[in-house]
Formats: sequence, C-alpha cells, structure tokens
Amino acid sequence: MEKSKVYFTDLKTAPNNNLLQKLESLIKTAGIEKIDFKKKFTAIKIHFGEPGNLAYIRPNYVKKVADVIKQLGGSVYLTDANTLYVGKRSNAVDHLQAAMENGFNPLSTGCNVIIADGLKGTDYREIPIDRKHCKTAKIATGVADADVIISMNHFKGHEMTGFGGAIKNIGMGSGSRGGKLEMHSSSKPEIQQSNCVSCALCIKYCSQRAITFNSSKKAQIDYNKCIGCGQCVAVCQDNAAQVDFNENLDIMNEKVAEYTYAVLKDKPSFHINFIMNISPNCDCWPNNDIAVVPDIGIAASFDPVALDKASVDLVNQAPVMKGSAVDKPECTCSGHEFDKFKHVHPNTNWISALQHAETLNLGSMNYELVRVK
Repeated sequence: MEKSKVYFTDLKTAPNNNLLQKLESLIKTAGIEKIDFKKKFTAIKIHFGEPGNLAYIRPNYVKKVADVIKQLGGSVYLTDANTLYVGKRSNAVDHLQAAMENGFNPLSTGCNVIIADGLKGTDYREIPIDRKHCKTAKIATGVADADVIISMNHFKGHEMTGFGGAIKNIGMGSGSRGGKLEMHSSSKPEIQQSNCVSCALCIKYCSQRAITFNSSKKAQIDYNKCIGCGQCVAVCQDNAAQVDFNENLDIMNEKVAEYTYAVLKDKPSFHINFIMNISPNCDCWPNNDIAVVPDIGIAASFDPVALDKASVDLVNQAPVMKGSAVDKPECTCSGHEFDKFKHVHPNTNWISALQHAETLNLGSMNYELVRVK
C-alpha cells in the first residue's frame, strides 16, 4: 500500500523566506492547487480560541491560506460551530465577538466569519452515514453546505481525545450542539438539581417541551420527550444542565471520526496542522498552559489521518519543555520518544480515533514525511 504524503516545513526563516511565505510554499507543494476552487463555497474550518487563551492559530496564517484560495477562484469564509458547554462561544453573537476579539475578521484575514450552526446551535444538516455508532451525523449547516473543506488545525493536547488535530477539529468542531452531545455521550442531558436556580431558561428554550419544574421548583427532564439536542446545556448559566459522560473515550473518539467522515465525504478537502504553542489542553479553555515541547513547524496533507499521526510522532520525538505538564518529577519515561499526550492525559487513547478513521477510509497512519524548505 502506498504511503500517504505529509508535507512539513520547520520554523527556520530567512529575510526572503518568512513563515507566511513558507506556509504558501508548503500548501502549494502539498498540492492545494489541484482542488477546483472556482466559484466554490470554501469553508476554512478553524477554532477561533476561547477569549483568554492565546495558543490559537494566528490570523496572519489564515489570511495567507485564504488569499491562495481566492487566487484560485474560491469563495472562502472562516467557520466554526457553537460549543456545547457554556462559555463565550456558545451562541453566534458571543462566538462572533470572540472571533473578532482574537483577530479573526475581514480586515486581518481577508474573508468573513460565519458561525456554522446559527444563533443557538440548532442549524444543521442531518447527513446519512450508516456507520458503527452513528446512522446520521448532525453537521452544522455552514460546514455541510460548503463545496470544499479546508481545515486549519492548532495541534495540541486534549483532555478527552488525547490531542486535538485535524480529526478533532473537523469532527467534533463541525457538529451542531446536538451532534456534539451525541459524540460526547449516548444518553440525554441531566439536571444537577443542587445547581438549579429556577431561572426557567432551559424550559423556555426546550424545543420539545421536555423540561418542567418539579414540586421544589427545580428543572426536571421528561426523557420520553427529550431528543438530546443539548440546548438546555447551552442556555444554562449555572451548570445545572450537564452532559452525562456515560461512555468510554474510545467510543467518543470513534464517533468523532464518524463525524469527520460525514463532513468530508464526497467533497474535496485539504488539511493543515500548526504544530506550535503545543499546550496540554484544548483551546476551548480561557487559558493556555506552558507548551509541552518547543514549537515544531507546520504540516499539510490531503490525508487527515496521516497528518495527525505525523504530528503526534513529531511531538513525541521533541524534547520536553521544562516546567510543562509533561515535565513531572514522577515521570519514569526515558528519552524523548515517549507518548507525551498519553502522559498528560493518561485516561485517553488517541490512537482509537485514527484506527477507526482508517476503517472509514478517511486515510492511513502509514505516511511519508516530505520536508519543504
């Protein structure tokens, strides 16, 4: 079987070859120009970063990619879907504001921002996939309706999937609120009644009228009516409506892979991992910790599985950053090639997502690393 090609450039620059020029050379060498962008709606799927977190991809890189796509005739926009949890990206108004605050705006990136699943996270297309866990996938409309998918992924650790790269950004990030709930759990939301302040927001926004007050004026869910959309989780400001994490993380990883399959099937796509500011946790947190290893570089491929595997390998081959979450006194690992993501998040098993993605023909972990100057 032929190895997938992953193209990689390091961060060493020269006056006539800065990082933006290296990025352009990388994606062109990797073959982005082979995609027919002419008059095609092209979604750049990206994470805008939770305000307070500074590890996200710089907008300057986005502009370079967007400019290349526009030169090739594409109608390009930046997009992400609302979060399941309560934060500054759980609805389109706040999410758009967060994106603008972090520098993702038409002036800095050369293209507009569209919040993919609408005002409250309920705008989605149900994509039939008939896979192991998901018969359909609830994909945010702004992603599902795109003609071409380009993923720009900040490669870093993640407390549930081990790391966040192309598969995580595309699959989890493109799900509607109900889709995110499906990936995180096969059950319905639950009410932690000790946190309920009787504000009735969950009752007001429940599309199925599945939530009422009990005799103590605390919210309760009628699971015969609940469809698991996750709206109550999003609108609750007091952490009373919660996701019940009732499945092991391997199943969640496999569901994320299936959602990635739903996003990419029957569409041209291209993927870029920024292996820098490699924080131990997701950009969804309003802070970022010391990077686990020094900045490494940028990688690109048509194969998201190979891209993520190559990125993991590059991180695991890199030296540990002193004082980081990997630099623990109790660590008995030797050398620089131990699994840093597993070390930071020991209950995770990141390879399960890539293994399942292979069975879905999303790509292969068997890759060749091609270095681009």
